Amino acid sequence: MFFILSKIAFFFLAPFNWILFLFIIWLITKNKRLKKRLLVTIAIITIIFSNDYLHNEAELAWQVNKSGLQQGKQYDAGILLGGMAGYDRYKVAHFSGAADRFIEANSLYHQGIIKKIIVSSGSASLLQDEPGEADFLYTELIKAGVPAKEILIENKSRNTFENATFSKRIIDSLHLKGPYVLISSAFHLPRALRVFNKAGLNVVPYPCAFGATHRKYSWEDYAWPSLGVLLGWDGLIKEWVGVAVYKLTGKA
Repeated sequence: MFFILSKIAFFFLAPFNWILFLFIIWLITKNKRLKKRLLVTIAIITIIFSNDYLHNEAELAWQVNKSGLQQGKQYDAGILLGGMAGYDRYKVAHFSGAADRFIEANSLYHQGIIKKIIVSSGSASLLQDEPGEADFLYTELIKAGVPAKEILIENKSRNTFENATFSKRIIDSLHLKGPYVLISSAFHLPRALRVFNKAGLNVVPYPCAFGATHRKYSWEDYAWPSLGVLLGWDGLIKEWVGVAVYKLTGKA
């Protein structure tokens, strides 16, 4: 139920959907004063959430910007969180823009920094019956030269809380010693770290798939609205609300 509710709630967290909803009300209502207020509100939301500079600053302030790895230390396991691949209508898997998570996990293993890779990701699809993302990543890691015996998969989790819960079961069953390297997108790690620590796992962050890497000061970042930026707020707002909800429910 929590998974279904979170999917529904995510729809209402997107600024683009706010604009669409307000525009529909504007079309329906006959009240001239309300129409004017709706247009002003739509304009304000559009200006704020389509500004590349504001989005970049928000992401820089929120995301984990540095790795927590200790130089020269080897870790028993790295926990690779999903969200970097998906299945098409033919149930063929493809990497997404967050594939840097996979690249970095593979690199950490081949450098000898982590001994094992725990891949934690089921299916995030609400309506389709599709394989867990971890199954695809397992195959790809083997192709990349990671021995099968060093890959542990957890393909049932559907959210960050389940990532932590199910990963802990694997770690406890194998008596792997912490701390563990938590590999995920930089903007997702603030929430993930809270959840994994709450689950009793000592993890150090390894951020990748950065959405923002430096401050922008060119005039285009102030002047030109961007639809891509407007759509880019969805994930960031989801993380903020997710932290609040997880705290209220005792999951973080």
